[in-house]
Amino acid sequence: MPSSTKRILAKYTPQYIEKEVLIEGFVQARRDHGKLVFIDLRDHSGLVQVVFNPQVSEKAYEIASELRPEFAVSIIGKVNKRPERLINPKLESGTVELEALELEILSKAETLPFDMGGEVLSLELPTLLDFRALTLRHGSVKPIFIVQASILEGFRNICQKLDCVEIVVPTIAASATEGGAEVFKVNYYDHKAFMTQSPQLYKQMLVPVLERVFTIAHAYRAEPSVTTRHLSETTQMDCEFGFVNFENLLDLLEISAVEMLKHVEKNCKALLKEFKMEPIAFGKIPRLTLREAQEIIFKEYKRDNRSEKDLTPQDEVDLSKWALKKHNSDFVTVTHFPTSKRAFYTMPDPKNPEYSLSYDLLFKGVEILSGSQRINDHDKLVSAIKERGMNPADYKMFLMAFKYGMPPEGGFSFGLERITMKLLGLNNIREASLFPRDMERVDERFSRSEEKEKVFQKKKD
Repeated sequence: MPSSTKRILAKYTPQYIEKEVLIEGFVQARRDHGKLVFIDLRDHSGLVQVVFNPQVSEKAYEIASELRPEFAVSIIGKVNKRPERLINPKLESGTVELEALELEILSKAETLPFDMGGEVLSLELPTLLDFRALTLRHGSVKPIFIVQASILEGFRNICQKLDCVEIVVPTIAASATEGGAEVFKVNYYDHKAFMTQSPQLYKQMLVPVLERVFTIAHAYRAEPSVTTRHLSETTQMDCEFGFVNFENLLDLLEISAVEMLKHVEKNCKALLKEFKMEPIAFGKIPRLTLREAQEIIFKEYKRDNRSEKDLTPQDEVDLSKWALKKHNSDFVTVTHFPTSKRAFYTMPDPKNPEYSLSYDLLFKGVEILSGSQRINDHDKLVSAIKERGMNPADYKMFLMAFKYGMPPEGGFSFGLERITMKLLGLNNIREASLFPRDMERVDERFSRSEEKEKVFQKKKD
C-alpha cells in the first residue's frame, strides 16, 4: 500500500465519490455473488460495503478469496454511488460502495466460535462474558460502551461547570471505608490493608484543600450475592462539596443527574434509538422522605413496608412508576434513611436524629446515586465511629482533616454501570461492565468443586 495515502473512515466515504481512498478495518461479513466478492468492512465509525471484481483488479480479487470475518485489512479503492434500489438507509455509508483496487491482509483470524454476523448476538450471558474479547466487537455490544463513555463525559462536564476539581484517589486503604465486613482484604507487604469500598474518605479530606472535588474511581465490595444489579467491582462517579447545606446538596445531585443524562441524549441519539429506549422524562423531580415513599407504596400498591429501614427493589420500581405517572419524571429523590443504616460519617437530622440527612436518587426503577450531608465536627465524628464499634485510631489521617477545620460539607456518588444498564434497558448489570467482576468470575468463570458449588448456590439464593 502506498504510505502516502491517508486513511479515511467508513462513514466519510460518501464525501469521496469518484475518488480513490484508503480504508482500514475488520471484515464484518463476506458474501459471494457469482464472480464478485462483497465484504462489509468495519472500523470504529461504522460499516462500508466493498466489492472485489476480477475485471477491475484480479490480484485484489484473488486475495479476497481468503477473507473471513475479523480479518484486519487495508484497502485502496474507488468510491462509487450505489444504484437507488441498492441504497442501505441503515448505514451512514449506505449510498456508496468501495470498488477495491488493492487489498492487503494485515492480520488473519481463526474461525469464530459462534456467529457474529447477526444484528443481535444471541448468546446466554455466561457465554457472552466467557468470550468477552470477541463479543465486545459485536454491533449490539460495542455501542453500550460508547454510550457509557458519553455518561462519563457528561458527568465530567457538569462537575466542571459546578467548579469541581478532578482528583485521583487510591484504591488500597488502611481501613474499611464504611466499617463493614464486605471488604476485600489485601496482604500489603505483610501489612493489613483493604480494597476501597468507595473513594469517600479521600474526597472528604480534599474538601478543605480544594472545596469542591470530583473523582471517577473503582470501588470494591465483597457482597456474597449474585444479582442482576450488583458487581464486586464498580465504577463510581463521586462529588464532594464544602460550605453546603442539605437543600444545596439535593439541588446539586439533581442538577448533576439531569445535565449528565441530557448530554447523553444529545450526543447518542442514534444509539439510544437502536436500543428502542423512550426519551428520558425530565419533569420536576419529586422529593420524598423514606417514610413518605413507603406511604405511597402502601396506598398505591397495597404493599406495607412502612416499618422497613430501606426501600426494597420492588419499592424502587413502583416509586419510579408513580413518579413518571404523577410528575412526568424518570427520577425520584428519597431522603432521611435511618441513621443506624447509613455510614458513620452521615449527619443525623438535628430535628430527629433517628433519621439522617441522607438521600438516594432512583432512575427508571433502580437506585443510581447515594449520598448525604456529612458530620463535619471532629468530636461528633469520633463518637459516631465508636458507636459503630470501630476504632478511631484506624481513621487517624481522615480525622486529622476534621481536627483542623472542616466546613459544612456533603456529596454523592453515582454508579456508572447501573446508569448504563437502566439507560439502555439492559437485563443484567454485567452487560454494562466491560470486564465484570463478581462471585463467579474474574475475567474467566471460576471452576468449583461440588462442595463449593453448594456454598455458592446458598449465597446466591
